Amino acid sequence: MKYIYNFLISLVFLQCTYAVAQGTQSYLLSTDDVISINVFDEPDLNVTSAKITDDGSVSVPLLGPVQVKGKTVNEVEVLLTALFGADYLKKPSLTVTIDEYRPFYINGEVRNPGSYAYRTNMTVQIAVTIAGGFTDRASKSNVFLLNEDGSERVKVTLQEQVKPGDVITVDESFF
Repeated sequence: MKYIYNFLISLVFLQCTYAVAQGTQSYLLSTDDVISINVFDEPDLNVTSAKITDDGSVSVPLLGPVQVKGKTVNEVEVLLTALFGADYLKKPSLTVTIDEYRPFYINGEVRNPGSYAYRTNMTVQIAVTIAGGFTDRASKSNVFLLNEDGSERVKVTLQEQVKPGDVITVDESFF
């Protein structure tokens, strides 16, 4: 029985790890994301909690500013490995992790509109709760989401997934 329990716990852990990894594999880094870079066996080259600047770069020892905006974590790892390997290190090995996602924004008929730290697997309902809940004048059926690039404003349900940089607008109810 103990072995079955341990197996089930391991299986759940692997599924959660896989889901998180899948989410970060396609996630494109952008301004205000915070990343860390760990260069194995080279502690002087590590970067801890670097916020991506408005121009889309992070400052890396020996390399200076490196453009990371619009790239996945894996693409940044490949880029940095190539840059370090070109002139500085033999067979560099490094990892890049996301420490903090850029914020999401919520406005309209919520008690505390503003920007808030993004959390993985966030829904519109969770975002509204973080912003203090709906006001008395809120229309819970007229909630809109504008994705980060501003190309599409769509009406959403409270179960819709929110991504970093999204803007949520809760309209006023007329009745």
